[in-house]
Amino acid sequence: MLYESTRGRTQPVTVSEAIKQGIAPDGGLFVPEYLPALSIDAFHEGAVPDYRGRAARLLELFLAGLGPGEIAAAVSQAYSAVKFDDPGIAPVRTVAPDLHFLELWHGPTCAFKDIALQILPHLLMRAVTGTGETAEIVILVATSGDTGKAALEGFRDVPGTQLIVFFPAAGVSEMQRLQMVTQEGNNVHVVAVRGNFDDTQSGVKALFTDPAVNDVLHRHGRRFSSANSINWGRLAPQIVYYYSAYLDLMNRGAVSPGQAVNFVVPTGNFGNILAGFYAGRMGLPVRRLICAANRNNVLTDFIRTGAYDRNRPFHQTTSPSMDILISSNLERLLYELTGRNAPQVDGWMAELRELGRYRVDEGTRERVARHFWSDFADEDETEAEIRAVWRDHRYLIDTHTAVGKAVLNKYRAATGDQTPAVVVSTASPFKFNQAVARALLGRDAAAGRSEFELLETLAAFTGLEIPAGLRGLDKKPVRHARVVGKAEMKQAVLDILAF
Repeated sequence: MLYESTRGRTQPVTVSEAIKQGIAPDGGLFVPEYLPALSIDAFHEGAVPDYRGRAARLLELFLAGLGPGEIAAAVSQAYSAVKFDDPGIAPVRTVAPDLHFLELWHGPTCAFKDIALQILPHLLMRAVTGTGETAEIVILVATSGDTGKAALEGFRDVPGTQLIVFFPAAGVSEMQRLQMVTQEGNNVHVVAVRGNFDDTQSGVKALFTDPAVNDVLHRHGRRFSSANSINWGRLAPQIVYYYSAYLDLMNRGAVSPGQAVNFVVPTGNFGNILAGFYAGRMGLPVRRLICAANRNNVLTDFIRTGAYDRNRPFHQTTSPSMDILISSNLERLLYELTGRNAPQVDGWMAELRELGRYRVDEGTRERVARHFWSDFADEDETEAEIRAVWRDHRYLIDTHTAVGKAVLNKYRAATGDQTPAVVVSTASPFKFNQAVARALLGRDAAAGRSEFELLETLAAFTGLEIPAGLRGLDKKPVRHARVVGKAEMKQAVLDILAF
Protein backbone atom coordinates (compact mmCIF):
# COMPACT_ATOMS: atom_id res chain seq x y z
CA MET A 1 0.00 0.00 0.00
CA LEU A 2 1.31 3.43 -0.97
CA TYR A 3 0.36 6.80 0.53
CA GLU A 4 -0.70 9.81 -1.50
CA SER A 5 -1.03 13.51 -0.71
CA THR A 6 -4.43 15.15 -0.33
CA ARG A 7 -3.18 17.95 -2.60
CA GLY A 8 -1.97 15.71 -5.41
CA ARG A 9 1.34 17.40 -6.13
CA THR A 10 3.56 14.77 -4.49
CA GLN A 11 4.32 11.30 -5.81
CA PRO A 12 2.94 8.41 -3.69
CA VAL A 13 5.34 7.07 -1.08
CA THR A 14 5.71 3.99 1.12
CA VAL A 15 4.29 3.93 4.62
CA SER A 16 7.78 4.33 6.05
CA GLU A 17 8.33 7.50 4.03
CA ALA A 18 4.87 8.82 4.98
CA ILE A 19 5.53 8.35 8.69
CA LYS A 20 9.07 9.70 8.45
CA GLN A 21 8.05 12.83 6.53
CA GLY A 22 4.91 13.51 8.58
CA ILE A 23 3.53 16.06 6.12
CA ALA A 24 3.74 15.81 2.34
CA PRO A 25 6.18 18.14 0.53
CA ASP A 26 3.26 19.88 -1.22
CA GLY A 27 1.75 20.78 2.18
CA GLY A 28 -0.92 18.10 1.98
CA LEU A 29 -1.56 15.17 4.30
CA PHE A 30 -0.67 11.59 3.47
CA VAL A 31 -3.54 9.10 3.17
CA PRO A 32 -3.49 5.43 2.16
CA GLU A 33 -4.27 4.83 -1.50
CA TYR A 34 -7.26 2.77 -0.37
CA LEU A 35 -8.98 1.86 2.88
CA PRO A 36 -8.79 -1.85 3.67
CA ALA A 37 -11.93 -3.70 4.71
CA LEU A 38 -12.02 -5.03 8.26
CA SER A 39 -15.26 -6.51 9.53
CA ILE A 40 -16.00 -7.33 13.14
CA ASP A 41 -15.98 -11.00 12.10
CA ALA A 42 -12.24 -10.69 11.53
CA PHE A 43 -11.78 -10.50 15.30
CA HIS A 44 -12.41 -13.73 17.14
CA GLU A 45 -12.55 -13.53 20.92
CA GLY A 46 -10.16 -16.44 21.39
CA ALA A 47 -7.63 -15.24 18.85
CA VAL A 48 -7.69 -11.48 19.54
CA PRO A 49 -8.83 -11.12 23.15
CA ASP A 50 -7.19 -7.87 24.19
CA TYR A 51 -6.31 -4.37 23.06
CA ARG A 52 -2.76 -5.23 22.06
CA GLY A 53 -3.92 -8.04 19.78
CA ARG A 54 -6.58 -5.85 18.22
CA ALA A 55 -4.05 -3.07 17.61
CA ALA A 56 -1.58 -5.42 15.92
CA ARG A 57 -4.36 -6.91 13.76
CA LEU A 58 -5.53 -3.53 12.48
CA LEU A 59 -2.16 -1.81 12.14
CA GLU A 60 -0.84 -4.63 9.98
CA LEU A 61 -3.33 -3.50 7.31
CA PHE A 62 -1.89 0.01 7.15
CA LEU A 63 1.73 -0.56 8.12
CA ALA A 64 2.49 -3.80 6.30
CA GLY A 65 5.76 -2.37 5.02
CA LEU A 66 7.11 -2.55 8.56
CA GLY A 67 6.46 -6.29 8.92
CA PRO A 68 4.13 -8.09 11.38
CA GLY A 69 6.93 -8.82 13.84
CA GLU A 70 7.94 -5.18 14.04
CA ILE A 71 4.34 -4.06 14.50
CA ALA A 72 3.72 -6.60 17.26
CA ALA A 73 6.90 -5.47 19.03
CA ALA A 74 5.90 -1.81 18.76
CA VAL A 75 2.42 -2.56 20.15
CA SER A 76 3.87 -4.54 23.06
CA GLN A 77 6.34 -1.78 23.95
CA ALA A 78 3.77 1.01 23.64
CA TYR A 79 0.86 -0.52 25.55
CA SER A 80 2.68 -2.03 28.51
CA ALA A 81 1.39 -2.28 32.06
CA VAL A 82 4.16 0.11 33.09
CA LYS A 83 2.69 2.89 30.94
CA PHE A 84 -1.06 2.25 31.22
CA ASP A 85 -2.82 1.90 34.55
CA ASP A 86 -5.73 -0.16 33.20
CA PRO A 87 -5.17 -3.58 31.61
CA GLY A 88 -7.82 -2.74 29.01
CA ILE A 89 -5.69 0.22 27.77
CA ALA A 90 -8.88 1.90 26.45
CA PRO A 91 -11.69 0.43 28.60
CA VAL A 92 -15.39 1.11 28.06
CA ARG A 93 -17.48 2.07 31.11
CA THR A 94 -21.21 1.48 30.83
CA VAL A 95 -23.37 3.81 32.95
CA ALA A 96 -26.75 3.05 31.31
CA PRO A 97 -27.93 0.48 28.74
CA ASP A 98 -27.63 3.02 25.92
CA LEU A 99 -24.75 5.12 27.28
CA HIS A 100 -21.09 4.17 27.42
CA PHE A 101 -17.84 6.09 27.94
CA LEU A 102 -14.67 5.08 26.10
CA GLU A 103 -11.85 6.01 28.51
CA LEU A 104 -8.75 7.00 26.56
CA TRP A 105 -6.84 8.54 29.44
CA HIS A 106 -5.16 5.68 31.25
CA GLY A 107 -1.71 6.41 29.81
CA PRO A 108 1.18 8.34 31.36
CA THR A 109 -0.16 11.85 30.63
CA CYS A 110 -3.84 11.17 31.43
CA ALA A 111 -5.15 12.14 27.98
CA PHE A 112 -6.20 10.35 24.80
CA LYS A 113 -3.12 11.43 22.89
CA ASP A 114 -1.14 8.75 24.76
CA ILE A 115 -2.83 6.01 22.74
CA ALA A 116 -1.15 7.17 19.55
CA LEU A 117 1.93 8.91 20.91
CA GLN A 118 3.19 5.97 22.92
CA ILE A 119 3.44 3.89 19.74
CA LEU A 120 4.47 6.60 17.24
CA PRO A 121 8.15 6.76 18.34
CA HIS A 122 8.46 3.00 17.77
CA LEU A 123 6.84 3.26 14.35
CA LEU A 124 8.92 6.29 13.40
CA MET A 125 12.25 4.73 14.33
CA ARG A 126 11.37 1.55 12.45
CA ALA A 127 10.40 3.70 9.46
CA VAL A 128 13.72 5.55 9.66
CA THR A 129 15.63 2.28 9.73
CA GLY A 130 13.54 0.80 6.94
CA THR A 131 14.27 3.67 4.56
CA GLY A 132 17.99 3.74 5.29
CA GLU A 133 17.67 7.28 6.67
CA THR A 134 20.82 8.55 8.37
CA ALA A 135 19.64 12.06 9.25
CA GLU A 136 18.62 12.99 12.77
CA ILE A 137 14.84 13.44 12.92
CA VAL A 138 13.65 16.80 14.24
CA ILE A 139 10.02 16.45 15.33
CA LEU A 140 7.94 19.62 15.49
CA VAL A 141 4.71 19.63 17.49
CA ALA A 142 2.01 22.25 17.92
CA THR A 143 -0.20 21.51 20.91
CA SER A 144 -3.38 22.86 22.43
CA GLY A 145 -2.37 21.12 25.64
CA ASP A 146 -2.41 17.32 25.53
CA THR A 147 -0.43 16.36 22.40
CA GLY A 148 2.63 18.18 23.70
CA LYS A 149 3.02 16.28 26.94
CA ALA A 150 2.15 12.96 25.29
CA ALA A 151 4.80 13.55 22.60
CA LEU A 152 7.35 14.59 25.21
CA GLU A 153 6.79 11.37 27.13
CA GLY A 154 6.80 9.25 23.99
CA PHE A 155 9.98 10.68 22.43
CA ARG A 156 11.93 11.38 25.61
CA ASP A 157 15.54 10.23 25.08
CA VAL A 158 14.70 8.30 21.88
CA PRO A 159 18.03 8.07 20.01
CA GLY A 160 18.29 9.91 16.69
CA THR A 161 15.52 12.38 17.47
CA GLN A 162 15.04 15.93 18.69
CA LEU A 163 11.55 17.02 19.75
CA ILE A 164 10.40 20.65 19.83
CA VAL A 165 6.94 21.36 21.27
CA PHE A 166 5.20 24.71 20.80
CA PHE A 167 2.14 25.63 22.88
CA PRO A 168 0.02 28.81 23.22
CA ALA A 169 1.32 30.65 26.27
CA ALA A 170 -2.14 31.55 27.61
CA GLY A 171 -4.10 28.75 25.98
CA VAL A 172 -3.52 25.69 28.17
CA SER A 173 -4.49 24.80 31.71
CA GLU A 174 -1.94 25.24 34.48
CA MET A 175 -1.76 21.45 34.85
CA GLN A 176 -1.03 21.05 31.13
CA ARG A 177 1.58 23.81 31.22
CA LEU A 178 3.43 22.30 34.17
CA GLN A 179 3.36 18.86 32.59
CA MET A 180 5.27 20.30 29.64
CA VAL A 181 7.66 22.84 31.15
CA THR A 182 8.92 20.38 33.78
CA GLN A 183 9.59 17.64 31.24
CA GLU A 184 12.88 15.80 31.60
CA GLY A 185 14.91 14.38 28.72
CA ASN A 186 18.04 15.30 26.81
CA ASN A 187 16.35 15.61 23.42
CA VAL A 188 13.14 17.48 24.28
CA HIS A 189 12.45 21.21 24.09
CA VAL A 190 9.32 23.21 24.95
CA VAL A 191 8.51 26.73 23.73
CA ALA A 192 5.51 28.90 24.65
CA VAL A 193 4.06 31.07 21.87
CA ARG A 194 2.37 34.42 22.44
CA GLY A 195 -0.92 33.76 20.65
CA ASN A 196 -3.57 31.07 20.41
CA PHE A 197 -3.33 27.50 19.17
CA ASP A 198 -4.09 28.42 15.57
CA ASP A 199 -1.15 30.85 15.60
CA THR A 200 1.01 28.07 17.00
CA GLN A 201 -0.19 25.44 14.54
CA SER A 202 0.12 27.65 11.46
CA GLY A 203 3.63 28.64 12.57
CA VAL A 204 4.69 25.00 12.80
CA LYS A 205 3.13 24.18 9.42
CA ALA A 206 5.03 27.06 7.85
CA LEU A 207 8.32 25.69 9.20
CA PHE A 208 7.74 22.33 7.51
CA THR A 209 7.57 23.95 4.08
CA ASP A 210 10.12 26.75 4.62
CA PRO A 211 12.87 26.13 2.00
CA ALA A 212 15.52 28.08 3.92
CA VAL A 213 14.98 26.20 7.17
CA ASN A 214 14.86 22.84 5.43
CA ASP A 215 18.07 23.66 3.57
CA VAL A 216 19.83 24.45 6.87
CA LEU A 217 18.59 21.18 8.36
CA HIS A 218 19.72 19.20 5.32
CA ARG A 219 23.21 20.69 5.44
CA HIS A 220 23.51 19.66 9.08
CA GLY A 221 22.27 16.11 8.61
CA ARG A 222 18.75 16.63 9.97
CA ARG A 223 15.18 16.55 8.68
CA PHE A 224 11.74 17.47 9.96
CA SER A 225 8.95 15.13 10.92
CA SER A 226 5.73 15.58 12.88
CA ALA A 227 4.04 13.99 15.87
CA ASN A 228 0.77 15.86 15.33
CA SER A 229 -2.17 14.00 13.85
CA ILE A 230 -1.12 15.26 10.44
CA ASN A 231 1.25 12.26 10.63
CA TRP A 232 -0.47 9.08 9.47
CA GLY A 233 1.52 7.15 12.08
CA ARG A 234 -0.40 9.17 14.67
CA LEU A 235 -3.80 8.70 13.12
CA ALA A 236 -3.80 4.99 12.31
CA PRO A 237 -3.48 3.86 15.96
CA GLN A 238 -6.56 5.93 16.81
CA ILE A 239 -8.74 3.77 14.54
CA VAL A 240 -7.99 0.84 16.83
CA TYR A 241 -9.93 2.08 19.84
CA TYR A 242 -13.16 2.46 17.88
CA TYR A 243 -12.99 -1.21 16.92
CA SER A 244 -11.89 -2.19 20.41
CA ALA A 245 -14.79 -0.32 22.03
CA TYR A 246 -17.31 -2.04 19.78
CA LEU A 247 -15.80 -5.47 20.46
CA ASP A 248 -15.94 -4.84 24.22
CA LEU A 249 -19.61 -3.87 23.99
CA MET A 250 -20.40 -6.86 21.81
CA ASN A 251 -18.55 -9.29 24.06
CA ARG A 252 -20.47 -8.14 27.13
CA GLY A 253 -23.79 -8.25 25.29
CA ALA A 254 -24.40 -4.50 25.25
CA VAL A 255 -24.79 -4.59 21.46
CA SER A 256 -25.52 -7.50 19.16
CA PRO A 257 -23.09 -8.33 16.32
CA GLY A 258 -23.62 -5.87 13.49
CA GLN A 259 -25.81 -3.51 15.54
CA ALA A 260 -24.92 0.10 14.75
CA VAL A 261 -23.72 2.51 17.42
CA ASN A 262 -23.17 6.25 17.56
CA PHE A 263 -19.83 7.71 18.63
CA VAL A 264 -19.76 11.14 20.28
CA VAL A 265 -16.36 12.82 19.96
CA PRO A 266 -15.21 16.09 21.61
CA THR A 267 -13.50 17.60 18.61
CA GLY A 268 -10.95 20.33 17.89
CA ASN A 269 -8.40 19.30 15.28
CA PHE A 270 -10.68 16.61 13.80
CA GLY A 271 -8.14 13.76 13.99
CA ASN A 272 -9.96 11.82 16.71
CA ILE A 273 -13.34 11.84 15.00
CA LEU A 274 -11.73 11.23 11.59
CA ALA A 275 -10.35 7.95 12.95
CA GLY A 276 -13.96 7.00 13.72
CA PHE A 277 -14.94 7.88 10.16
CA TYR A 278 -12.19 5.66 8.78
CA ALA A 279 -13.33 2.84 11.08
CA GLY A 280 -16.85 3.15 9.68
CA ARG A 281 -15.57 3.17 6.11
CA MET A 282 -13.60 -0.01 6.85
CA GLY A 283 -16.63 -1.89 8.12
CA LEU A 284 -17.30 -0.96 11.75
CA PRO A 285 -21.08 -0.57 12.32
CA VAL A 286 -21.17 3.19 12.91
CA ARG A 287 -24.54 4.91 12.46
CA ARG A 288 -23.56 8.52 13.14
CA LEU A 289 -20.48 10.41 14.28
CA ILE A 290 -21.53 13.23 16.59
CA CYS A 291 -19.03 16.07 16.50
CA ALA A 292 -19.10 17.91 19.84
CA ALA A 293 -17.65 21.42 19.90
CA ASN A 294 -17.25 24.08 22.56
CA ARG A 295 -17.79 27.80 21.89
CA ASN A 296 -15.12 27.63 19.18
CA ASN A 297 -17.77 25.98 17.03
CA VAL A 298 -16.29 26.36 13.56
CA LEU A 299 -16.81 22.64 12.89
CA THR A 300 -20.47 22.77 13.93
CA ASP A 301 -21.10 25.55 11.45
CA PHE A 302 -19.23 23.68 8.74
CA ILE A 303 -21.13 20.42 9.22
CA ARG A 304 -24.44 22.31 9.18
CA THR A 305 -23.76 24.67 6.26
CA GLY A 306 -20.73 23.51 4.28
CA ALA A 307 -18.98 26.83 5.00
CA TYR A 308 -15.74 26.79 6.95
CA ASP A 309 -14.83 30.21 8.33
CA ARG A 310 -12.15 30.76 10.93
CA ASN A 311 -12.69 34.53 10.82
CA ARG A 312 -14.48 34.67 14.16
CA PRO A 313 -13.72 35.43 17.80
CA PHE A 314 -11.45 32.94 19.52
CA HIS A 315 -12.70 31.79 22.93
CA GLN A 316 -10.59 30.44 25.76
CA THR A 317 -12.66 27.80 27.53
CA THR A 318 -12.44 25.20 30.27
CA SER A 319 -12.01 22.60 27.50
CA PRO A 320 -8.78 24.09 26.08
CA SER A 321 -7.74 21.11 23.96
CA MET A 322 -10.71 22.00 21.74
CA ASP A 323 -9.93 25.71 21.49
CA ILE A 324 -9.07 25.44 17.80
CA LEU A 325 -10.34 27.26 14.71
CA ILE A 326 -8.22 25.49 12.07
CA SER A 327 -8.99 21.76 12.03
CA SER A 328 -6.14 20.25 10.02
CA ASN A 329 -7.54 16.75 9.60
CA LEU A 330 -10.70 18.00 7.96
CA GLU A 331 -8.60 18.08 4.81
CA ARG A 332 -8.39 14.28 4.83
CA LEU A 333 -12.17 13.98 5.17
CA LEU A 334 -12.75 16.31 2.22
CA TYR A 335 -10.32 14.27 0.15
CA GLU A 336 -12.34 11.12 0.84
CA LEU A 337 -15.79 12.68 0.34
CA THR A 338 -14.90 14.35 -2.97
CA GLY A 339 -13.80 11.06 -4.48
CA ARG A 340 -10.17 11.96 -3.83
CA ASN A 341 -10.35 15.13 -5.89
CA ALA A 342 -6.96 16.59 -4.96
CA PRO A 343 -7.19 19.78 -7.07
CA GLN A 344 -10.53 20.64 -5.46
CA VAL A 345 -9.16 20.07 -1.95
CA ASP A 346 -6.00 22.01 -2.81
CA GLY A 347 -8.17 24.94 -3.91
CA TRP A 348 -10.18 24.96 -0.69
CA MET A 349 -7.01 24.82 1.41
CA ALA A 350 -5.58 27.75 -0.58
CA GLU A 351 -8.75 29.74 0.15
CA LEU A 352 -8.45 28.91 3.84
CA ARG A 353 -4.84 30.01 3.84
CA GLU A 354 -5.48 33.25 1.94
CA LEU A 355 -8.99 34.25 3.04
CA GLY A 356 -9.53 32.25 6.22
CA ARG A 357 -12.62 30.56 4.79
CA TYR A 358 -14.00 28.32 2.07
CA ARG A 359 -17.31 26.74 1.11
CA VAL A 360 -17.65 23.22 -0.25
CA ASP A 361 -20.07 22.29 -3.02
CA GLU A 362 -23.57 21.07 -2.16
CA GLY A 363 -22.81 17.44 -2.96
CA THR A 364 -19.87 17.39 -0.55
CA ARG A 365 -21.92 19.15 2.13
CA GLU A 366 -24.61 16.48 1.85
CA ARG A 367 -22.08 13.70 2.13
CA VAL A 368 -20.61 15.32 5.26
CA ALA A 369 -24.08 15.56 6.79
CA ARG A 370 -24.74 11.90 5.99
CA HIS A 371 -21.93 10.83 8.31
CA PHE A 372 -21.75 13.64 10.87
CA TRP A 373 -24.04 15.63 13.14
CA SER A 374 -22.79 18.50 15.27
CA ASP A 375 -23.65 20.97 17.99
CA PHE A 376 -21.73 22.79 20.71
CA ALA A 377 -21.89 23.31 24.46
CA ASP A 378 -21.08 26.56 26.26
CA GLU A 379 -19.32 26.87 29.60
CA ASP A 380 -22.49 26.71 31.71
CA GLU A 381 -23.71 23.62 29.86
CA THR A 382 -20.33 21.95 30.29
CA GLU A 383 -20.32 22.58 34.02
CA ALA A 384 -23.92 21.41 34.39
CA GLU A 385 -23.17 18.16 32.56
CA ILE A 386 -20.25 17.30 34.86
CA ARG A 387 -22.63 17.77 37.77
CA ALA A 388 -25.47 15.80 36.14
CA VAL A 389 -23.37 12.76 35.18
CA TRP A 390 -21.96 12.56 38.71
CA ARG A 391 -25.43 12.95 40.23
CA ASP A 392 -27.14 10.43 37.96
CA HIS A 393 -24.42 7.83 37.49
CA ARG A 394 -21.70 8.53 40.09
CA TYR A 395 -19.33 8.75 37.17
CA LEU A 396 -16.78 11.58 36.98
CA ILE A 397 -15.96 13.24 33.64
CA ASP A 398 -13.67 16.05 32.57
CA THR A 399 -14.70 19.20 30.72
CA HIS A 400 -14.06 17.85 27.20
CA THR A 401 -16.04 14.68 27.87
CA ALA A 402 -18.80 16.85 29.37
CA VAL A 403 -19.00 18.79 26.11
CA GLY A 404 -19.50 15.46 24.36
CA LYS A 405 -22.24 14.31 26.72
CA ALA A 406 -24.06 17.67 26.54
CA VAL A 407 -24.05 17.50 22.73
CA LEU A 408 -25.31 13.90 22.83
CA ASN A 409 -28.30 15.16 24.83
CA LYS A 410 -28.96 17.75 22.13
CA TYR A 411 -28.62 15.17 19.37
CA ARG A 412 -31.12 12.83 20.96
CA ALA A 413 -33.56 15.67 21.63
CA ALA A 414 -33.28 16.90 18.02
CA THR A 415 -33.44 13.53 16.26
CA GLY A 416 -35.14 11.11 18.63
CA ASP A 417 -32.35 8.63 17.83
CA GLN A 418 -31.80 6.37 20.85
CA THR A 419 -29.07 4.28 19.20
CA PRO A 420 -26.55 3.11 21.83
CA ALA A 421 -23.95 5.85 22.15
CA VAL A 422 -20.28 5.76 23.05
CA VAL A 423 -18.97 9.08 24.35
CA VAL A 424 -15.24 9.30 23.72
CA SER A 425 -13.73 10.40 27.02
CA THR A 426 -10.53 12.20 26.14
CA ALA A 427 -8.96 13.20 29.48
CA SER A 428 -8.91 12.31 33.13
CA PRO A 429 -11.20 14.58 35.17
CA PHE A 430 -8.24 15.24 37.47
CA LYS A 431 -6.36 16.88 34.61
CA PHE A 432 -8.93 19.70 34.55
CA ASN A 433 -9.73 19.55 38.22
CA GLN A 434 -10.39 23.26 38.75
CA ALA A 435 -13.40 23.27 36.43
CA VAL A 436 -14.51 19.83 37.61
CA ALA A 437 -14.26 20.80 41.29
CA ARG A 438 -16.17 24.01 40.64
CA ALA A 439 -18.94 22.00 38.97
CA LEU A 440 -19.24 19.52 41.83
CA LEU A 441 -18.42 21.61 44.89
CA GLY A 442 -19.52 25.08 43.84
CA ARG A 443 -17.58 28.15 42.82
CA ASP A 444 -16.93 29.32 46.37
CA ALA A 445 -15.38 25.98 47.37
CA ALA A 446 -12.96 26.10 44.43
CA ALA A 447 -12.12 29.82 44.57
CA GLY A 448 -8.63 30.81 45.62
CA ARG A 449 -7.28 27.28 45.69
CA SER A 450 -4.51 25.99 43.45
CA GLU A 451 -5.05 23.13 41.04
CA PHE A 452 -2.88 20.96 43.26
CA GLU A 453 -4.92 21.67 46.35
CA LEU A 454 -8.02 20.87 44.33
CA LEU A 455 -6.55 17.51 43.30
CA GLU A 456 -6.70 16.41 46.91
CA THR A 457 -10.11 17.98 47.44
CA LEU A 458 -11.58 16.27 44.39
CA ALA A 459 -10.07 12.91 45.32
CA ALA A 460 -11.49 13.15 48.84
CA PHE A 461 -14.95 14.14 47.60
CA THR A 462 -15.24 11.42 44.95
CA GLY A 463 -13.22 8.65 46.56
CA LEU A 464 -11.17 8.34 43.37
CA GLU A 465 -7.39 8.09 43.16
CA ILE A 466 -5.24 10.91 41.76
CA PRO A 467 -3.41 9.63 38.65
CA ALA A 468 0.31 9.15 39.19
CA GLY A 469 1.18 11.41 36.25
CA LEU A 470 -0.42 14.43 37.95
CA ARG A 471 0.88 14.08 41.49
CA GLY A 472 3.72 16.37 42.59
CA LEU A 473 3.95 18.42 39.39
CA ASP A 474 4.12 21.64 41.38
CA LYS A 475 7.27 20.37 43.12
CA LYS A 476 9.21 19.71 39.92
CA PRO A 477 11.69 22.31 38.58
CA VAL A 478 10.78 24.26 35.44
CA ARG A 479 13.20 23.22 32.70
CA HIS A 480 11.73 25.07 29.70
CA ALA A 481 11.01 28.80 30.06
CA ARG A 482 11.36 30.15 26.50
CA VAL A 483 8.48 32.35 25.26
CA VAL A 484 8.38 33.69 21.68
CA GLY A 485 6.06 35.44 19.27
CA LYS A 486 4.74 33.61 16.21
CA ALA A 487 7.26 35.40 13.98
CA GLU A 488 10.08 34.19 16.24
CA MET A 489 9.30 30.47 16.02
CA LYS A 490 11.74 29.89 13.16
CA GLN A 491 14.60 31.46 15.08
CA ALA A 492 13.67 29.46 18.16
CA VAL A 493 14.08 26.23 16.19
CA LEU A 494 17.43 27.34 14.79
CA ASP A 495 18.62 28.34 18.27
CA ILE A 496 17.54 25.09 19.85
CA LEU A 497 19.33 23.08 17.17
CA ALA A 498 22.39 25.31 17.61
CA PHE A 499 22.69 26.46 13.99
